[in-house]
Amino acid sequence: MLSNFLGFITRYEGRKFLKLGEEIDESQIVGLGTNSDNQISLYIHIPFCKSLCPYCCFNRYLFREDEARRYFKNLRTELDLYIQRGFKFSNFYFGGGTPTVLMDELIGFISYLKEKFEVKQISVETTPREVNEESVNLLKEAGVNRLSIGVQSFDDRILKSMGRAWCTGEEIKEKISIANGKFDTLNLDLIFNFPSQSIETFKADIETFKDLPANQVTFYPLMPSPNKENALERRFTRVDTSREKAFYSVILRDVYGDNYLPSTAWCFSKGERIIDEYIIDFDNYIGLGAGSESLLNGNFYTNSFALNRYEEFLTQGKLPIIRWRKLSEHELLYYYLLSKLFGMRLVNKKFHKRFNANIHQKLEKELLFLKLFGLIQEKDGEINVTDNGMYPVNVMMREFFTALNGLREYCIENQI
Repeated sequence: MLSNFLGFITRYEGRKFLKLGEEIDESQIVGLGTNSDNQISLYIHIPFCKSLCPYCCFNRYLFREDEARRYFKNLRTELDLYIQRGFKFSNFYFGGGTPTVLMDELIGFISYLKEKFEVKQISVETTPREVNEESVNLLKEAGVNRLSIGVQSFDDRILKSMGRAWCTGEEIKEKISIANGKFDTLNLDLIFNFPSQSIETFKADIETFKDLPANQVTFYPLMPSPNKENALERRFTRVDTSREKAFYSVILRDVYGDNYLPSTAWCFSKGERIIDEYIIDFDNYIGLGAGSESLLNGNFYTNSFALNRYEEFLTQGKLPIIRWRKLSEHELLYYYLLSKLFGMRLVNKKFHKRFNANIHQKLEKELLFLKLFGLIQEKDGEINVTDNGMYPVNVMMREFFTALNGLREYCIENQI
C-alpha cells in the first residue's frame, strides 16, 4: 500500500515533465564553468539497432549503415555547438539503441571526445550480438571504463518472448566471457517481472549471473509506454505490478545478501564501480542525439526524435531542442530527492551547495514521512535508504521513468 501511494505521487510529479513549451531560449544554454562542483555529464544516444525489441520505449530505428554514418557526423556537429557555448565534459555515457552497432564510427567519436576534453570515464552499452574479440579489444583500447551488456535473460524461452531469439542463453554466457577482465566495470542488465517470467526462471538467471565474471548487475522492471499500436508491442503495455515485489525480494536475498552492495535501487556492484545513472552523480547533464534529454540550471530539454528534423536543426546551426520546461522549485526539489534516493543516499552538504538551503527546511515533510515509515535513516550528515526503503524507491523510479516513456512515445509516433 505504501509503495503504491509513493508510486502514485511520483507518477503525478513525473507527468509535469510532459508539459513542455516550444519556444526555446537558447541564451540560457551555456556552460557552467570549470568549477568541480558544477560538472556536467554528457549522454550520447545512438538510436540504431539491428532488430527492435518490442518492449523498449527509447528512441530507436532499424540500422541502416548510410543513415547511421550521417547520424554520427551530426553528433559531432551538435557536440561542437555545445563546445562553442562553453561546455566542458569529462564523463561520458553512450546509450541507445545500440551504441556498438557501427564500431568504427563509435571509436572515431570517442577519439573526437579525447581531442576536445579531458576524459575521465566512458560507459558504453551494447548487446550480446555485438560482443566479440575485436569489438571488446577496440573498446578497451579506446579507454572505455565500463561495458554494460543488455542480457535481459539467459532463458531461451524468455528471450524468444522478448523478440531476442538471435542469441541463446549459452551463447550469451560465451560472449560475456570474452569481456572478462577487460574493463573496470562489467555490467549485465537483466529484466524482472517480465510477462511469462516466473520467479524460478528469474532465480535461475541470477544464479547464472553469479557464476559469470561480471562485477555488476542492473535489474530493470518492465516500464511500458501507455499506448502501442503494434500487436506484439501491446503485450508489454499492461504489466502485473502485483508480482513485482516478489521479484525484488529475490534480488535483495540472492544478490544484495551475497557480497553485492547497492549502487542504486536497481544496480548492485562488487566494490566501487561506475554506474550509468548519471542523474545520481550529476545535478546537470546534457543529452546528445535524437530523443535525448537534458537538465541544466533547473530547465528540462528534449531533443528532436525524428532523424531528419534532428539533422535540419544542426544544418541551420541550431541545437536540436524541440521542447523545454523550467521546473518550479518544488519540482526541482522533488526530482533531486527522487534521484538521490535512487542512488541510496543524500548528503546534506551537497544539498546545501546545490540549493543554498538546509535540506530539513526545504524537504521537512517529505523526510519526516520517509523516516516515519522506516524508509530512510540519518547519521553523520547523510541520509541513507534503508533495506525496507529499497522496494518503495524502486516503485517511485519505475513510475517516474514510465511517465517519461509517455513523452517519448508521443514524440516517436508523431516524429517530432
